[in-house]
Amino acid sequence: MECEFPTVNATNAEMKAILDEVKTIAVLGLSPDSTKDSYRVAEYLKNAGYTIIPVYPKEETILGEKVYRSLAEIPGAVDMVNIFRKPDALGPIADACIERGDVKVFWAQKGIVNNEAAERARNAGMKVVQNHCSMVEHRLNNR
Repeated sequence: MECEFPTVNATNAEMKAILDEVKTIAVLGLSPDSTKDSYRVAEYLKNAGYTIIPVYPKEETILGEKVYRSLAEIPGAVDMVNIFRKPDALGPIADACIERGDVKVFWAQKGIVNNEAAERARNAGMKVVQNHCSMVEHRLNNR
């Protein structure tokens, strides 16, 4: 897939509001490797007070939290999905979010853009962020 410029995206004010409102974040692609961005961002968000739910194909726990294999396996509500996957994975992730029916925010991390998936998520009522790091945005808005 070719790199895309995000045509569906939240404004800075909307990102601040998102990070002020959400409580539970499913981190898709959360690696157990502490040198990876997904681990560092999830650890930061957990320390900032968010409930983190790891979604990863292996491991039993990451950051002291039970790991789920898919978004569909997570019991209880998920406010936001924070995505550390390749852009072509966003279509099925958007579908899984829509199927759950409780995801309020579809957040694709820095460097991850899929406008078609983002449009589907937005049309289903989710707020959408693409190509932004949730940790960086949280730090910018909480100085």
